[in-house]
Amino acid sequence: MEKTRIIFVCHGNICRSPMAEYIFKDLADKAGRGEEFLVSSAAISSEEEGNPIYPPTQRVLVAHDVPLGHHRAHKIPPEEYREADIVVIMDESNRRYLDRIVPGAGEDRKVRMMLPGQIVADPWYDGQHERAYEEILEGCRLLLRELTD
Repeated sequence: MEKTRIIFVCHGNICRSPMAEYIFKDLADKAGRGEEFLVSSAAISSEEEGNPIYPPTQRVLVAHDVPLGHHRAHKIPPEEYREADIVVIMDESNRRYLDRIVPGAGEDRKVRMMLPGQIVADPWYDGQHERAYEEILEGCRLLLRELTD
């Protein structure tokens, strides 16, 4: 069976996108569907290259019993983008930067917002890690439901 490749993308790959990666993996595993997906996360910037998940983000995930894996931030290369079936972004600036990395990505149908019609604000800037968790959890539930119903 061919696995669906999903990449969650945010600015630095230390807060929102790894949060989404681990939440989605946890939801899929709990639903008995984890083997159907290859899930990862990436940045549109190289600013945080090599860094782990931001500690306040880690604390929120641990508080919600979301299993974490070994994570190091990286900027999405064009080949990783092309291999993905679904690319989930957190805000419109992610779309604009992604389009600079992979021309045409901004209009590609496989690129979608985490929450339809709504951004997930970056908790690195506003400190709202719990709010980001709740929004990403909602988006991951919607995506999993869409892909498994």
